[in-house]
Amino acid sequence: MDTSLVIGGKEFSSRLIVGTGKYGSLDIMRQAHEESGAEIVTVAVRRVSLPGSGESILDYIDTKRFTLLPNTAGCYTADEAVRTARLARELGGWSWVKLEVIGDKKTLFPDNVELLKATERLVAEGFVVLPYTSDDPVTCRKLEELGAAAVMPLGAPIGSGMGIRNPSNLRIILEQSKVPVIVDAGVGTASDAALAMELGAHGVLMNTAVAEAKDPVRMARAMKLAVEAGWLAAHAGRIPRKLYASASSPTTGLLE
Repeated sequence: MDTSLVIGGKEFSSRLIVGTGKYGSLDIMRQAHEESGAEIVTVAVRRVSLPGSGESILDYIDTKRFTLLPNTAGCYTADEAVRTARLARELGGWSWVKLEVIGDKKTLFPDNVELLKATERLVAEGFVVLPYTSDDPVTCRKLEELGAAAVMPLGAPIGSGMGIRNPSNLRIILEQSKVPVIVDAGVGTASDAALAMELGAHGVLMNTAVAEAKDPVRMARAMKLAVEAGWLAAHAGRIPRKLYASASSPTTGLLE
């Protein structure tokens, strides 16, 4: 890929971020991670077993290869999210956090008011904050102003597989943002990931699309290739759309 993804001063060659939930087994999860080529893996703090308490999801993640991104999944207030992020730092010394503050149990849409509060507090405490948010340009701008290391607008509701539902908003967010924009949630298949990248996103975060595929390992590979293809296409300069045909072999300049 042409350039590295830089978040919080750290460089990554892959622009795909993958999760750890919903897999049929931890071994399948491990294989999917390997095939995805991802370098960042999200882990729900509440799913991490304490030392000495039996098998841990961390036993299946090569922490020398992958950067762990703890997330605050299941939190509904800023206070809950801040406590969970602090717990992650105490457990594993992790100062990065995928910040989630959910506002509705049915849609899992974020509570942007609480999200802004939590972002401000965690940035002040030295965390590298990557907030999951709605595809609202105003909220994304405010998160950046508060010091978020990236903004992560949803493409569609978490786990819905509906793809990018509002490309116009995403374009506005990308136009105004000075930090990486990572599309988070809603991706269903490789074409969704490629579209996100072709629109100009700096990366894509996904879990369900890979974990609940009939063949998660093969889907992980597809997502890797889709993200790479989308990024390359976005920076290759596509041809303009035209109403009528344009011959591949022009007639001008031909010998009589």
